[in-house]
Amino acid sequence: MTVTVKMINPGRFSFLILAVCVLALAGCTTLPEKPATARKGPPYWPALPDQPRFVYETDLRDSNSIRAETETDRFKQLVTEGKPAVQSFKKAFAVAARFGSIYVTDTEDRVVYVFDVPLRKFYSFGYRPEGGLRKPLGIALDGKMNVYVADASERRIMVYDRLGLFQRAIGSREELKRPVGVAVNRAGDRIYVVDTGDAENDDHHVVVYDGAGTKLFTIGKRGSAPGEFNFPVAAAVAPDGTLYVLDAGNFRVQAFTPDGKFLRSFGSVGNGFGQFARPRGIAVDDEGNVYVSDTVFGNVQVFNSDGELLLAIGERSLEDGPGKFLLPAGVAVDETGRLYVVDQFFHKVEVIRRLTDEEGMRIVRANR
Repeated sequence: MTVTVKMINPGRFSFLILAVCVLALAGCTTLPEKPATARKGPPYWPALPDQPRFVYETDLRDSNSIRAETETDRFKQLVTEGKPAVQSFKKAFAVAARFGSIYVTDTEDRVVYVFDVPLRKFYSFGYRPEGGLRKPLGIALDGKMNVYVADASERRIMVYDRLGLFQRAIGSREELKRPVGVAVNRAGDRIYVVDTGDAENDDHHVVVYDGAGTKLFTIGKRGSAPGEFNFPVAAAVAPDGTLYVLDAGNFRVQAFTPDGKFLRSFGSVGNGFGQFARPRGIAVDDEGNVYVSDTVFGNVQVFNSDGELLLAIGERSLEDGPGKFLLPAGVAVDETGRLYVVDQFFHKVEVIRRLTDEEGMRIVRANR
């Protein structure tokens, strides 16, 4: 069932519309709860008194966000009068999540960080010589939890198993100019690579591979007509196989069949409902709703599969806090409906939980 809610204002501030050069690249799991604070309560979207559909749950920032303290940790603190080493993001870019595993690319550390919620473990991969990463950007998962990472410097898609063991590489320097995003269908037999090329050529397109890594065809070229792109930055595949491409330079989302046939597009440049200023990340949930982050707006807009705006989540802020973003980038939605938003400025992945109708109504009644 598609979420139907009242639209809310993306934020009360003057928006700065950016120009075409928008590519500044550089199952039932319980997430750890945040400590209680002086806040009256977590932010909801839409805000009360409307029935909320989403609520802030937590944020992930470093190894302490998820790791359970062990007896060894406590002993080390006692002996050394110190604290265990903490690993944290330097420049997070994109996120993918499913079944309690949250994968985050870091372009500065050149690794993928993993938050394993069920096991309460935090680790990284991509630093070994085999399958080593140089500039990991987009990331995606298939139905078997294989991890696909777009490496802009290697000009390939690096494939790992769910634990981070390198499996194979897809693409080559002859086939890809600057891969920045990747999307994969559940079966893993359609791999879509978003290739931006650069400002001097027309290689702004999506390169499509099969599960074995054989190039099948290319979608689009540089331009503004339907099916053409101008600095595309990310893509996502819906459960029905529809491919959504975030065409950032044209300030729109374009939808294609699995075989690359253009279906429709939505969005335009502006600061109104359903418009974009600097779109950065895209995701699709299991019901086909489309989520698009925008760095200028500091939020994530949610659309149905026809491109109709449902609501906006978050707000632009110079101060960190729940639901507050300054440089939102990659987004992901898992099988529980949780939304994950990377904020590069605040060095966090914010987790926003989707509410059931019953939960939403209970919250409304409790706040009357």
